[in-house]
Amino acid sequence: MIWEVLTGFDPALLLAFIGAGLLLNITPGADFVFISASGMRGGARMGMAAALGVNLGIVVHLAMAAAGLSALLMARPVLYDAIRYAGAVYLIWLAVQAWRHADDVQEGRAAQSLWRAVRRGFLTNVLNPKTALFIFAFIPQFTDPAIGPLWAQIVVLGMIFTVFGFAFSLCLGAAAGGMAQVLRARAGLLNRAAGVMFAGLAARLIWD
Repeated sequence: MIWEVLTGFDPALLLAFIGAGLLLNITPGADFVFISASGMRGGARMGMAAALGVNLGIVVHLAMAAAGLSALLMARPVLYDAIRYAGAVYLIWLAVQAWRHADDVQEGRAAQSLWRAVRRGFLTNVLNPKTALFIFAFIPQFTDPAIGPLWAQIVVLGMIFTVFGFAFSLCLGAAAGGMAQVLRARAGLLNRAAGVMFAGLAARLIWD
């Protein structure tokens, strides 16, 4: 069924979808800032690990969208707010940790913390209900009832969105890590900057 749905899309529509997805990925947002901050703090491997975690979170949101659960968040403001505040609290915790350990510079630190970067990237993305609501609003615009079941189309388009988004975020994490290598002598400043960015994301999540 998945192959039939994929081949049923108009190639021009798929190209338009890919282009729109790439434009959305290069627009600075919560994931963009988190991956950049992780790469600047821990190097290229840390940034790429954060990118992996973020994209695993996106997969969860895509599954929710395919199942129609994102509509439940839109219909139940209390659930939306609960997840939103949980995400804000987690980002504040990250900000505090980054600030407290600003001067804790150790060789090999990034390699030893890759799993933690993946986990933090995953939680940061999953605890942001705006990601689920965005995906639920964006992807269905490119679906066509004549092609097949809506859930199958969302799965196919979601896979395409994830592949290109993952490629971009990996490059972003690696590039941020390269910057960290150049600025290694200023690691404390980078950690404090990351803390400020995480705090800013928490504030944006609460007040937007």
